[in-house]
Amino acid sequence: MDCPDKPGNDDNWRERTLPGKSKRMTTNKTLRNFRIVLWVLVAVAALGATFLYVFRPPQRPLGLNGQSFAMNSTQGGTFTEKDLAGTPSLIFFGYTFCPDVCPTTLAETTAWRAQLGLSPEDLRIIFVTVDPERDTPEMVKSYVEGFDPSVIGLVGDQAATDQVKAAFGVFSEKAGDVESEFYLVNHTALTFLIDKNGSFQGTVAYEEAQDTALAKVKRLVGQ
Repeated sequence: MDCPDKPGNDDNWRERTLPGKSKRMTTNKTLRNFRIVLWVLVAVAALGATFLYVFRPPQRPLGLNGQSFAMNSTQGGTFTEKDLAGTPSLIFFGYTFCPDVCPTTLAETTAWRAQLGLSPEDLRIIFVTVDPERDTPEMVKSYVEGFDPSVIGLVGDQAATDQVKAAFGVFSEKAGDVESEFYLVNHTALTFLIDKNGSFQGTVAYEEAQDTALAKVKRLVGQ
């Protein structure tokens, strides 16, 4: 008696089993090909991203974070974030009534420039007032030019001052007798290093070792 369900019956067994096996083989091959194509696309995308990064690197923001600002310059006109590009700069925030940190920093930055034999065209020094309530353009101009006539002073109203502070992540607040005209101002005491492209390159801390500070400035200007 024939038994079509047993392997011994070759013709019927093949008819029952081969179609299913063929379908599974076809499905596995399709999946394998799909995975190959997918990995090739991933590899191409990765190579493309690497090429773009190397040959068209992402632009760094102007200043610290690219935020816009506009301040009046003691040398005339308006100074914005776009003016950061062109010449390496040392930028410091302070106020003319400052008893210690500000005059010390202005004296140090002008001394560093002189020690390295740099001109104002090689390295700018920029002082930004955080005390618009008392610091007028005339006061700031007289103050900064007392250290060096080439020092740029930036002055603005409270809104403009808040904007430039935010652009550099600077903090300031009144201290002492805040109701008196002789109040003090606590503020960030860092000197910001901005390269010729207008990009942030680091900071010099207040009273940082002179050798370390000079090395940072030399790198900034490409010496």
